[in-house]
Amino acid sequence: MAVATTADIEEQAARRLERYRRVTYRSFMFAAMGFVLPALYGLEDAYTRGDAGAPLTAAVVAGLAVLSWCYTRLVRGGLEGTLSKRDTVASAAVAAALSLMLLTSPWFSVIPVFWVSAVVLSPMGRGRIVALCAGTGTYCGAVATAGAERLYPEGDAPWYAILPVLCALYTAICGFVVFVNRYQRRMWELHQEAYAARDALARLAVTEERLRFSRDLHDLLGHSLSLIAVKSELAKRTVRDDPDRAGAEMADVQRAAREALREVRAAVRGYRAVELDAELAGVRAVLEAAGVRCEIGRLPDGLPPAVRSVLAWVIREGATNVIKHSEARHCTISLDVYGAPSGDGALYGDSVVLEMRNDGVRGAETAAGSGLTGLTERVAVLGGEITAGRHGRDGYLLRAAVPLPPVHGPGEAGPDGRGSDGSGTGAGQVLPAARPA
Repeated sequence: MAVATTADIEEQAARRLERYRRVTYRSFMFAAMGFVLPALYGLEDAYTRGDAGAPLTAAVVAGLAVLSWCYTRLVRGGLEGTLSKRDTVASAAVAAALSLMLLTSPWFSVIPVFWVSAVVLSPMGRGRIVALCAGTGTYCGAVATAGAERLYPEGDAPWYAILPVLCALYTAICGFVVFVNRYQRRMWELHQEAYAARDALARLAVTEERLRFSRDLHDLLGHSLSLIAVKSELAKRTVRDDPDRAGAEMADVQRAAREALREVRAAVRGYRAVELDAELAGVRAVLEAAGVRCEIGRLPDGLPPAVRSVLAWVIREGATNVIKHSEARHCTISLDVYGAPSGDGALYGDSVVLEMRNDGVRGAETAAGSGLTGLTERVAVLGGEITAGRHGRDGYLLRAAVPLPPVHGPGEAGPDGRGSDGSGTGAGQVLPAARPA
């Protein structure tokens, strides 16, 4: 099972946030169709009845196109918190002009609601929202009342009875649409806040770890360094009068220094350790940024921490050599576990084998550098070995073979390659037996 690195988790979180942003934006764009299509139907109905001529029809179509463009800017600015007053005023003027088409068709009632639904996406208080809905509802109610006598000549209700009803109706519709859109915007804000909180928690964890490490170093070195300083001063004072005592004090200084060094190494060992999956992700990013296509095979499960750490160092050094000492355009990294003895005395039985191949050998093969020498020493501590050299005409191969520690228990391998219950197969048999190329 592949383990996600910190970089992978951050990338996945960023992708999820961007995906939800696109979904939110597109949902508002689809909602716009529910406003524009009724307006076009009302325009077609007014044109058929002769209430709107060709020039007016063309002007309304152009106005709807401009309002739709303003709507996209209002939605984008509202979601990003960068809505400008110029876009708001311009879209309000276009929506007010188009709302006059209520005199020809009631289908144009969607236009002011269309505009309000986009404006309220920008950050604003409840008072402004209420005033916006009430003002829009009053304007629409007044225009609809003015056209009611012509659109509904059979009605006998007076205008002063129709006006408050229509104003209240349009205000309620605007309030409902505003509630829905504000709720969807709040969901978008919650996603942003969760993403920001995750980053803040990550930074806080790093800060706390640094403080803990600082306290640990202070506790480890404070007493030891104070002891070294006191005994060094005492030895300096007694070196002429009592050389034996001065020598004893310096011996204590030496022991204290060595103990402090041992404690510091133990404290920082965890900080210097590198993780295999994190190193693979980092190496891929670095190589591809340098123009080298990197392919990484499946990471075997169940590798011991010491083996994973050593292999991570090998991968780091191998990637550095690819970038600094080659002209490679392709690099392949493979990790395989071999569970059957090779029969030729090599380390490929019950071992994990790392191979890094690239196709960019530059000039004549040079001697191993200090980096490869240091890796050889690291791998040798675990009983493994490293080989490096040309592979084919222009290829280069770095291979590290590290034996896996024996596992004792029922059905698991012991030092002789057989389980404690007499069964065959070693502990390293995670993958089918194979031999590296």
